[in-house]
Amino acid sequence: MKLTEAAYPSGRVPVEGYGPGFFRVGGTVHEGGIILSARGVSPWAGPQDRAALLALADDADVLLLGMGAQIALPPAELIAALAEGGLMAEAMSSPSAARSYNVLLSEGRRVAAALLPV
Repeated sequence: MKLTEAAYPSGRVPVEGYGPGFFRVGGTVHEGGIILSARGVSPWAGPQDRAALLALADDADVLLLGMGAQIALPPAELIAALAEGGLMAEAMSSPSAARSYNVLLSEGRRVAAALLPV
């Protein structure tokens, strides 16, 4: 089987790694929760930081919610607000969300991710 290295859109970088309390994106370590979008990397305080997620509607069609080491459901009101704002949100564990983000990004999809640390 031939493997090819993933190519990412100009200016967009994948999640390169993660560990207890951090994510490594574009060679930079970010402590705590993060949002990844066409705007870059920014801090994320978690599901209560609804405004930061709603602001992604212009940049993404899909929002991956990494809820930490284990899958946890975000508040139903948050999912409803995101859908009303035009974002399809999918909750999963942060490791799964990071991998999914990288794949969708390499496919050129309009994707964003909000990740809580493991």
